[in-house]
Amino acid sequence: MIALVLADAAADATAQNVFLTIFVFVIASLLGFELINKVPPTLHTPLMSGSNAISGITVVGAIICAESGESWFAQTLAFLAIVFAMINVVGGYMVTDRMLASFKKKEK
Repeated sequence: MIALVLADAAADATAQNVFLTIFVFVIASLLGFELINKVPPTLHTPLMSGSNAISGITVVGAIICAESGESWFAQTLAFLAIVFAMINVVGGYMVTDRMLASFKKKEK
């Protein structure tokens, strides 16, 4: 009887964790999309170069989550976080490099 109650509690906790993970992912995606759309183009490049550090931290955190993921769903979300954060890091550095190249003096 006690084992059945504990199994039910564990199943409920797992379902709550999955729901919470999906909820946080969806809210973060929507918030990020809205914030990026509100940034004027003149500020986008300097802010992108600053966000590279934050995305680097995201990559490290996602790697830790991927390693300690208890289910395939958690590992899949961690993998997606790694992919999207790396796209942001690489794209940010490419845009920053182009911006800095536009300020260099052209050689004759």
